Amino acid sequence: MPIPPEVTGEEIDPDVRQELMSLPKGLAEDVSRNLVMVAQLIDEDPEKAYGYSRVALRLASRVAAVREAAGFAAYATQKYSEALAEFRAARRMSGGVELWPVMADCERGLNRPERALAMAGEPEVQKLDKAGQVEMRLVAAGARRDLGQLDAAIVTLQSPELASTAVHPWTARLRYAYADALLAAGREREAREWFAKALEADKDGATDASDRLAEMDGVEFVDAFDEDEADEESDRGDVVDVDGDVDVDDDEDDDFDEDDSDDSVGDKS
Repeated sequence: MPIPPEVTGEEIDPDVRQELMSLPKGLAEDVSRNLVMVAQLIDEDPEKAYGYSRVALRLASRVAAVREAAGFAAYATQKYSEALAEFRAARRMSGGVELWPVMADCERGLNRPERALAMAGEPEVQKLDKAGQVEMRLVAAGARRDLGQLDAAIVTLQSPELASTAVHPWTARLRYAYADALLAAGREREAREWFAKALEADKDGATDASDRLAEMDGVEFVDAFDEDEADEESDRGDVVDVDGDVDVDDDEDDDFDEDDSDDSVGDKS
């Protein structure tokens, strides 16, 4: 797959670059450039990112960082079985536990929420940092919801991290998940309160908490572009009805008699 010439591979994370030093210099550069493309595209065009990850995997399948990148690219395209296999391989190579939550979420993607819950109770969870433990809690709550256990999902999310007023990178998502679970359980007043708290912590727009709040408040957003188009239609005297036909002003109707009706503007063949 073509890579823009301005992508040199130097943009790669230093830890990943260190891993790639085990490869011949030219090969390491090719792999790093493909990994940069994966990182750049995984949010906006996951299918393309997946393609670049497969190239990197073909070139250096014995590098843990490459297997991890391939796993995230597969995960982004909902290829959960493939993602899980890559994450497991990366974990065997690195010996770390950082991928444990996303591995559990792959189990959810494969319609195996019970396995995700079992993973939430494994000793690996205690080895995760705070962010990883919160992520695991989110996955476990999602698995509870998969099983229709709404009250258990709510309890799963109740934690010191949720109660804390401090804002961390995961705070908005945790509060949002709690609000969403409350809403699903019919606890609308509490849900609105927590959607507002999620919005307060969401500085990067990681959630759609503002839209959810507006929806709960009955606020409807009008697209300014559509509004301008409607004004233009009004100025021309044309009105578009619900069937997509165009009604013409009465003055113009006078130019048509019954014999001309088959040629009228609103006729649909």
